[in-house]
Amino acid sequence: MVAAADGNRAEKLGFTPGMVVQELGWDEDADDDLRVDIEDRVGAEMLDEDSDEVIDVVVLWWRDDDGDLVDALMDAIGPLADDGYVWVFSPKTGTSGYVDPAEIAESAPTAGLTQTSVISLGDWSGSRLVQPKSRSAKRA
Repeated sequence: MVAAADGNRAEKLGFTPGMVVQELGWDEDADDDLRVDIEDRVGAEMLDEDSDEVIDVVVLWWRDDDGDLVDALMDAIGPLADDGYVWVFSPKTGTSGYVDPAEIAESAPTAGLTQTSVISLGDWSGSRLVQPKSRSAKRA
């Protein structure tokens, strides 16, 4: 697991100015500093689940008692752009709401996603999940 160093964590997570970001699963325990980093980096507020825009990145706050992760991921990828991806943020090991990393790793392929990285974000862990490359995409 890679640790995000001091500085703008959103930049280290791959957020860029102008991205459309949707936030799902927010609750009072979410990392507000990370949320501010993301909004500052993209230059806009994150959209909620009621948005009908095409989304570049979904931020999914996920805790152990939130239900079925596969269902949540299936819902999350619906509005994603072809090159969009999902960050699943879950409480780190030993904290309330902790999610076993194996659950995320096993849920991703069932939802049609691939886990590409895991990063430590203080009290939260982040798992980056991407969609498979389109079969029609040109190979380099």
